Amino acid sequence: MQTHLGTNMRNSSRLRMHGQLINIMIGLSAGLAGGLARGVVLQRPILTSALYGAVFGLLFALLVARLASSAGTGLIWGLGSAFTIWLLFSSRVMPIFSAVSHSRAMLDDVRLRFPDLVGDLLCLGTPVGLAVGTFGIRQTNLDRPRFSWGRAVVAGGLAGIFAGLIFGYWMLVGSFFPLLAGLTQPSGRFAEATAQFAVAITIGAAFGVLFQRDVHSYGSCMGWGLGFGIFWWFLGPLTLFAWISRLPLDWSAQNANDLYGPLIGHILYGLILGVSYATFDRVWLRLFFQSDPLNRKPEGPGLHFLRSLQWGAAAGLAGGLISGPVMFATGVLTRVAGTDTSLTSVGGLLTHLVISTLIGMSFGLLFRDESPNIPAGVLWGCLFGMIWWYAGPVTLLPLFLTGEIDWRAGAISSLLPALIGHLLYGGSTAFFFILLERRYIRRIRLNSRPANLDSPPQRPLGNPAPALWMFAIGLGMLLPILLG
Repeated sequence: MQTHLGTNMRNSSRLRMHGQLINIMIGLSAGLAGGLARGVVLQRPILTSALYGAVFGLLFALLVARLASSAGTGLIWGLGSAFTIWLLFSSRVMPIFSAVSHSRAMLDDVRLRFPDLVGDLLCLGTPVGLAVGTFGIRQTNLDRPRFSWGRAVVAGGLAGIFAGLIFGYWMLVGSFFPLLAGLTQPSGRFAEATAQFAVAITIGAAFGVLFQRDVHSYGSCMGWGLGFGIFWWFLGPLTLFAWISRLPLDWSAQNANDLYGPLIGHILYGLILGVSYATFDRVWLRLFFQSDPLNRKPEGPGLHFLRSLQWGAAAGLAGGLISGPVMFATGVLTRVAGTDTSLTSVGGLLTHLVISTLIGMSFGLLFRDESPNIPAGVLWGCLFGMIWWYAGPVTLLPLFLTGEIDWRAGAISSLLPALIGHLLYGGSTAFFFILLERRYIRRIRLNSRPANLDSPPQRPLGNPAPALWMFAIGLGMLLPILLG
């Protein structure tokens, strides 16, 4: 018995070493190729660029490969790692978040490094992450849902169609097609709408194929949609569409500034895509997978819905109170962000608290049962706050009050004080919501011990939520500052 156990342990150790060697080879190869491409595009020394890419691929294989358990997780971990490397090597990036050390010369210096950011994301993070995630040998005991190509393509394609209909109609009215930015567009409004619709379907199908196993709720699906929208802006308007149009690649901060409006469009499209995909994916599961009557929830759908609204409202009110001083200090409370409409201090505070309560209710519906612990919940809350900043002060509020929106980088940068308030609001709301949720779980356990309440919800190994937070929140904050 002991001999058999020892043989199994040795075989398992050999498999792990073999898998690690394959990951290293794949990471080195993809990093070397990406480094060469980065050097060619940025016109940097080829040998130095190749070495830089090889080192990135090696570090990724050694430190992150075990978490990159699919193409989608590998992509997000690759993007998050590339963004982190750029922050570390661009030592002057971090101080620009501080008003004390902010200076025009420092900001201009960071803008000169913007092509390096694009090169790191597209030439290193993307190929290395996809290659390691797709071809790396995974642990045999990794507990992950079974992947379904039909579910991924159909649900993702339908989500792309639905999001394309909403987004395309909106853009058709204003003759603005952000998904086609950077591409030599066909003449005629119908041809432009058709081309944007085709791009929307492509993005939706790719989203389903890459992230089918990673989205757990409407809230997380919106987060993945936001991150994927930012990535597609780097990949499409800044790179692929210029290449298709036979134009020279221009990764400068000035060109990115000119394409900042399409960036907001990609972010909003990603949010719509995420909600749409979560809906169609659940319909697919309901139609083609049997339910499990032995592992039911301790409360019915109606009660689950009402409790989510109740906790979300209370948490949102608390988040509004905490973020209120920041909103007041930055002048957001005394005026409607993005417009010239002024409010009194009392009226602004009351309006802020009412809106905070309503938005908190939406957090309860979108993110309940999403976070395994408080730190993860707070980060999801910060991402939620950023989502509402892009959807609210940047887009919906000025659209409802004036009928117009201004997505130019200069106009968006003027709303940055509101972004800080939204991040604080989102994190605070998530913190109090999780406290209420855990209090309820403890009370339920005193009366009974349902199987699904024995431990907090846990995401499987390899889920790239931390990398998503780094990539989406980091770039969501940095790009308005850098390009504004």
